[in-house]
Amino acid sequence: MLTQHAKDVMRARGISIAWMERAFFHPARVQSELRNPLLERRFGEIPEFGDRVLRVVVNMEFVPPRILSVFFDRAMKGKL
Repeated sequence: MLTQHAKDVMRARGISIAWMERAFFHPARVQSELRNPLLERRFGEIPEFGDRVLRVVVNMEFVPPRILSVFFDRAMKGKL
């Protein structure tokens, strides 16, 4: 489910698996990627981390879906 890149960036950025799972399974917002409709952006607010918004980029072409990247999205803070 998680690519090596996703694992690496989560470790480097101090993003917990629980936060990623919350945004993945219970997103506050889901958007399709404009350049690739097989990719989704799933957003979740993380109250424990100053209400920052976590973005989980998911490739829906695979079963189960493959998580490509995970990061805090500064542009989305306060927009959920």
